Amino acid sequence: MLVAPVRPTVSNRDWPRPPACLPAKRLDDPPEGARVAVAGLVILRQRPGTAKGVIFLTLEDETGIVNVVVWRAIYERFRRAVISGRLLRVTGRMQRAHSVTHVIAEEIEDISEMLDVLVRGEYAGATENPCKTLKSDFGHIAALVE
Repeated sequence: MLVAPVRPTVSNRDWPRPPACLPAKRLDDPPEGARVAVAGLVILRQRPGTAKGVIFLTLEDETGIVNVVVWRAIYERFRRAVISGRLLRVTGRMQRAHSVTHVIAEEIEDISEMLDVLVRGEYAGATENPCKTLKSDFGHIAALVE
């Protein structure tokens, strides 16, 4: 007897990834100091009292987690996105220390409106793109941001 697997209504291929974002599982590919963009759900925000104003974010995409370091000056510039964003796109520099990979944030964009599109399942096969930052192909775009 053959049993067909149950397919979710929205697959990883339909995930509305912003252009030039690196999936979490590919963070080992770029060299130290490379400028990259990542996107994911905010699953943790930390602002330890001993960190001198530094904020640590943990983002999650469909392939894993990304650690983001937000220095005080960047936080002040992108405060609203850091505090209230549910889905963020972060552009910054790769840093590796003690077997941990971080993205040191340079720009932070709140792209939470993309969650509604994903939840409603309207994006797959849509003829008009409701989010201006998206491309029509949602495969893993692994290009580094120049």
